[in-house]
Amino acid sequence: MISEDRLRTCLGEHWGLRHARIETHHGGMNSGTWFVTADSRRWVAKAVEPDTVFDYASGLAAAALLDRPDLPTGAPERNRDGLLCVTVEGVELALPAWVPGDGITTDGPAEQRIIGTTLARAHTALQGTDIPTGDTFHWVDPTAEHLDFQAWVRPAVTAALAALDDLDPATLTWGPLHTDPAPEAFRLDPDTGTCGLIDWSTAMRGPLLYDLASAVMYVGGPDNAGPLIEAYLAQGALTRVEVDRGLLTLLRFRWAVQADYFARRIADHDLTGIADQAGNEKGLEDARHWLNL
Repeated sequence: MISEDRLRTCLGEHWGLRHARIETHHGGMNSGTWFVTADSRRWVAKAVEPDTVFDYASGLAAAALLDRPDLPTGAPERNRDGLLCVTVEGVELALPAWVPGDGITTDGPAEQRIIGTTLARAHTALQGTDIPTGDTFHWVDPTAEHLDFQAWVRPAVTAALAALDDLDPATLTWGPLHTDPAPEAFRLDPDTGTCGLIDWSTAMRGPLLYDLASAVMYVGGPDNAGPLIEAYLAQGALTRVEVDRGLLTLLRFRWAVQADYFARRIADHDLTGIADQAGNEKGLEDARHWLNL
């Protein structure tokens, strides 16, 4: 990632922020991040390597399109050339707005309802929008070399892909996806009660069930996610018939995505966002556990 000095120069050259205060954050697993403050405004500068995320520019476009007072997304600040991001030393740098509040850290019924409602509102608002993107669902390559890291990984990923094919994703409801709606991406402002959804890394189109399955995964699986699922359904983004038909298959695929992701990180010795390799190994072991292997 770029240095703080290089970031400061970029902020001045591209966004006209020559005297901003910068605080290092680096809390994500796929990016370098810094809090940027100038006058009364605040942003989160985010630098990503193109091969570690999807089409970042399209994700920024989705955040900009979706952003509104009752559903803040961290819309990116356009630079002096009107662009949402710039390429600096081989990484893509953007300046999303800081969204007030805190990421959701518990999976109680009230918190789950907030997650389900907010995700469904985002899906509904983005339906029918045209956001150009080079990303397509899905992206998991069952022939990738890193799937040989442990003997169980490739067969598990291959079986999950086969189950997804049997479901026939084309028969599901598609739209722009968030792709990783983890609880910390839902920022709840305790002063206003407004919940935002940040960290849009792509505008990939795919089955909305993939996002719902991701949210369900993060709160402990379908047996623990009743309030989240019901809150999502109450917004009308998907029908109960579709959720009943496909959620478990998409959840299995989502865990296969986790296995693919952490096996790749281990093979590449990627420690972004974690202290040591144990973090990657735990992520892979969690996938193995949930895939019942």
